[in-house]
Formats: sequence, structure tokens, C-alpha cells
Amino acid sequence: MIASMTGYGRGQAAEAGTAVVVEARSVNSRFLDINIRLPRAYLALEDAIRSEVKKRFARGHIDVFVSISEENPEKQPISVDKGRAMAYYNALKELAQILGVPEDITAAQVLTLPDVLIVGSPAGREDTLWPLLYRALDEALGALEAARLAEGARLQGDLKERARTVEQYIEAIGRRAPQVPVEYAARLREKMARLVQGIEGLDSHRLEMEVALLAERCDIHEELVRLGSHLEEWRALLEARGAVGRRLDFLLQEMFREINTIGAKANDLEISRMVIAVKGELEKMKEQVQNVE
Repeated sequence: MIASMTGYGRGQAAEAGTAVVVEARSVNSRFLDINIRLPRAYLALEDAIRSEVKKRFARGHIDVFVSISEENPEKQPISVDKGRAMAYYNALKELAQILGVPEDITAAQVLTLPDVLIVGSPAGREDTLWPLLYRALDEALGALEAARLAEGARLQGDLKERARTVEQYIEAIGRRAPQVPVEYAARLREKMARLVQGIEGLDSHRLEMEVALLAERCDIHEELVRLGSHLEEWRALLEARGAVGRRLDFLLQEMFREINTIGAKANDLEISRMVIAVKGELEKMKEQVQNVE
């Protein structure tokens, strides 16, 4: 079953006064793009989180939000990022000089700026927190995976139905196709008969050969066979597991190429109308495939 690249999942775990909540959201993307947000004190766990996401997903832009709360927050150590605080202070001084205002910058003001105060856990806490975080992460990623599969099932149904519609049009074109060269040849003979009327010494056999050659250019049998083959592969991919979005997109490009060739070669009003209808369905399929993993 195919999977969508859109979904949401949430997981949580708590133990010994510590609670972890993980939220994971994903949208469509050409590649796998992972963005992780967690408290600065636990940035060392980012690579481990990223590794778990990669195990489950092949494509999509995935945001992972990690929230960690302690039952007794007053026991958490608080420190100051001195380098960041000094950078803020210097920037504020420079701004005051540019604006020509007093440099009455207080430590309290600097402390309110982003990431100056570091509220964290004792050194080495990451190792003891990871099993708890992993439980919440596993639950969130599992829920995200389920959501993507559920949306994928909806997409699969729509793409199957549109493929059946395309197939019906192709069958109708196939029924009409044998008559096109015959009718085209008849029109050519009629036109040529009017053009050569009264001209002596023309080789009628040669003219008939030219008519036959021109009529053969309307033959779309090969294009119809290839389109049928592409549709068979399309149905097989919709039942496959794993990331098939790019292969579906490639197949659509091939189907567009064949139907455009049919439209150009057929030189028939009835077939042209069906070609337009097929291209409309393929466009809708293309929109849906952009969200398939």
C-alpha cells in the first residue's frame, strides 16, 4: 500500500517525575527533510532522534517537536550562556549608539533575550533520559506512519479510479483507431483526385503508394500498446510497499508523452476529444502523486 507524505503523530511518556511529549508532523517534499526542535540542554540527542526518523520514512518534510517537563522544576540547574549574553549586550550598545539613545542596558534585560538562560539537567542526563524519550518518539512516529498510510489508502483509491477512467478512454481510442488511416486515406484520394484531374501521364500506382504511406502516419497502435503497459505497471506500483512516488511520477511523464503523440498523429476529431479527456485525468493524477512517498 502506498503512503502519503502528509500526517501527524503524537506520543508521550512519563517516569520518575519527568514527562516527555513528542509531536511529529510531515508534508510533501522531494526528499527526506528532517527538522528537530528540542530543549537546548538535550541537543546531544538530536542525531539519535534523526536516526529513528530515517528508519521509518523515505520522503517528506518532517518536523519533530520534543517537550520535556520536570515534576520539580526548581531542582533543575540554571546557567547563563555568557558568550550569547555578551553578544546581545554588544549588539544593544551598538544599536544605542546608532540611534543616539542612552546605553542604559541592564542584566535583567539581557536575561530576557532568547537562549541566554539555559535551563537544563545535570551533565550526562541525556543518557538516562533517552529511554523515556524513545518511548514517546516511537509512539509519535508510529502514529505519524499510521496517518500517512491512512491518507495513502485514500490516495490509492482515487488514483486507481482515475487509472480505470484513463483505461476506458484508451480502449475507446483503440476501437476507433483502425478506422482513422482508412478514412484519412479516403480523404487524401479525394483531394488528390481533384488536384490531378486533367493532368496526363501521372502514375496512379505511385500516387496510391504515397497515399498509403501518408495514411500509415496516423497509425497509433504502438502508442496504445505502450500506454496499456504503463497502466499495468501503474496498478502494480499502487499495490507495492515502500517509496514509489517518484516511479509513479516517471510513469505519468511517459503516459503524457504517449497520449500527446496519439493526439498529434491521429488527425481525428473523435480521438482528439478523448485525448483531451485523458490529459485532464493525467493532470489530476499528477497532482495526487506529488503527495505520495
